[in-house]
Amino acid sequence: MSYEITYTKINDYYIPNLVLPKSKYSDYKLGKYGRMRARYLKEHKKAEYTILLIDGKLDEHLYNTDIECKKRFDLLMKQFAEKENITEELKATNQLEWVQKMNCIKNSVEEIISNELIFV
Repeated sequence: MSYEITYTKINDYYIPNLVLPKSKYSDYKLGKYGRMRARYLKEHKKAEYTILLIDGKLDEHLYNTDIECKKRFDLLMKQFAEKENITEELKATNQLEWVQKMNCIKNSVEEIISNELIFV
């Protein structure tokens, strides 16, 4: 396998034309959690970010993180709602209380996901 590097002349400098291989995950539109993970890696774990990028595994890593976080979010929301006895009946009878409790659960679940899957 031989690699031929081509160059582009810009002013007095020759810049190599480097292109990363296209990943099968590059067309996936990242959700909230994937973008949070990418920003965290870029700002706080620069070496890990660079290694994943160079190896062509960054898109796959962000895709897997995003999917895992979404699954975990749905599961934890359901479990917390059952534990707190938040039902559709409560939603029908007292919407404000239902919204208040669900927002509280959502904040707790997002904090759990952030600490366990995003900021590690």
